[in-house]
Amino acid sequence: MTTARTQRRLAAILAADVVGYSRLMQDNEAGTLDRLKVLWRDVLMPNVERHRGRVVKVMGDGVLVEFGSAVDAVECAVALQSGLTESNAGQPDANPVRLRIGINLGDVIVEGPDLYGEGVNIAARLEGIADAGGIYLAASVHEQVRRKMEVEFDDLGPRPLKNIAEPVHVFRVRGMGDAGPEPDAAPLALPDRPSIAVLPFTNMSADPEHEFFVDGLTEDLITDLSRNPGLFVIARNSTFAYKGRPMDVRHIARDLGVRYVLEGSARRAGGRIRINVQLIDAIGGGHLWAERFDRELADIFDLQDEVTARIRDALVGQLVAPPPRNRPKNMEAYDLCARGRALLDSSFGSADALREAMVLLERALDLDPGYAEAWRCLALTRNDAWTHCNIPVDTARGTVLQMAERAVTLDPGNSSCRATHALLLDYAGQWDAARSEHVLALELDPNNADAMVMYADFLLFAGEHHEAERLVLRALRINPFPAAWYFMAQGKILYALGQYEKAAAALQRPEAYRSAARRYLAASLAQLGDTERARQEAALFMAVNPSFSISHWVAATEHQNASTLAHFVEGFRKAGLPQGTTTG
Repeated sequence: MTTARTQRRLAAILAADVVGYSRLMQDNEAGTLDRLKVLWRDVLMPNVERHRGRVVKVMGDGVLVEFGSAVDAVECAVALQSGLTESNAGQPDANPVRLRIGINLGDVIVEGPDLYGEGVNIAARLEGIADAGGIYLAASVHEQVRRKMEVEFDDLGPRPLKNIAEPVHVFRVRGMGDAGPEPDAAPLALPDRPSIAVLPFTNMSADPEHEFFVDGLTEDLITDLSRNPGLFVIARNSTFAYKGRPMDVRHIARDLGVRYVLEGSARRAGGRIRINVQLIDAIGGGHLWAERFDRELADIFDLQDEVTARIRDALVGQLVAPPPRNRPKNMEAYDLCARGRALLDSSFGSADALREAMVLLERALDLDPGYAEAWRCLALTRNDAWTHCNIPVDTARGTVLQMAERAVTLDPGNSSCRATHALLLDYAGQWDAARSEHVLALELDPNNADAMVMYADFLLFAGEHHEAERLVLRALRINPFPAAWYFMAQGKILYALGQYEKAAAALQRPEAYRSAARRYLAASLAQLGDTERARQEAALFMAVNPSFSISHWVAATEHQNASTLAHFVEGFRKAGLPQGTTTG
């Protein structure tokens, strides 16, 4: 029963903890205590007061703060981390004080000045898994702040937290903490040919819906440039990791291991498009080329070709241009395909995202039946829907294979269309034809990291595990901040090689830890003898994918090598995943 002194209320709880507190105390106990007192007085307390918070308790190396607003809590956390960074910059010692912060919005029990309950516990657990210098939020907080703050967030998916019954969906404030490369990490070696990263163009349009169009424009430029064998072009996923983050292009070039950076903006209004673009030498300094284009929207694809040619000529001189690409004849179809492709790229086993993508892509093809990219994306979306989510839609192998063949017919020089066709030939058991298409895809575009990982997956189930690993590592150089499925592919290959600890590490990376990867993580843990955790991961996977069975996975998975297939089935069974019945 709730007494006069004990009550419940909804609150945003911020839990913060000093990273490496024991080590700091061991190295310099008196200095550490003095430093913390100053930080609590000069950084913590003023920011908490400014953001209308209440310090519940300070515990030497940690602090618990209550807010009435999720926005106040996150703004305070960002201010704390920024203030701490500035404070550390003025210190002579080599052991800066850093915080990790977790924030949850939930029900709390109030007893006098203290707070208890699961709302507090989840905040504390989020703080425990946060990066040094980072801020982790529960989905309840993200939902309240995502449209009200200018910061960006990384979706880390559901994460199991110690002593919390259900997984908590976690988001990370982008650009804070150690999620990206360390500032002092050794730079990547520059490739032996001109290297470039195309940053996401800024949408200068008044309509936020044009964001998909501008992102699609950036992706098309990356694709066009990557088809030139004389260039080394960073993949889309890695450059889009910097979207919305104001950073020095020199740091970006260092992170990605390239010399040149292209950045720009686009404004779409009525029937016109204006693009500002500049090519920067991040090592030598200065702008190699900058220009503004103002054209009719109907000329957008000719404009893309012109920009690509100008960049290519600036970096490697006059070269024979690759064959022209298939372009849509309908701008609405282009917009719909860009939105559908974004959902496909970010879905990673999400049934809802795949269903939405299918609707958008089918509408795009209604408007423009000759649009190769829409056929390619629809084939992949339908295949993923059936293979990974067991969605009962018309995804017979013949149907999706025909879609992929249609894309190749419409755009035979498109590496991604060839790679998708190869993948679906692989699933159909046409392995010789699949291998030829995989090889051709990389001949057409030696920078196509996605095609490399698709080929690596083919080689994995062909029993060529070491070659598969080599291809994935090559892809990760071109795409150092890849989509989650790269790490799932890497984890699968490491599992096949019997390197279960490395496999589990790859599959537990924040980028990869999603429902689709958990089946392979469960198998890896089971092979390590960690039965309890293996069964927990299997249960979490089944909670999101209740129709999964080992038999369905066998029927849906391409496999030429029986021993590789048996190895995965063994791990699944040890982890307690259901056998099911073979459906063919």
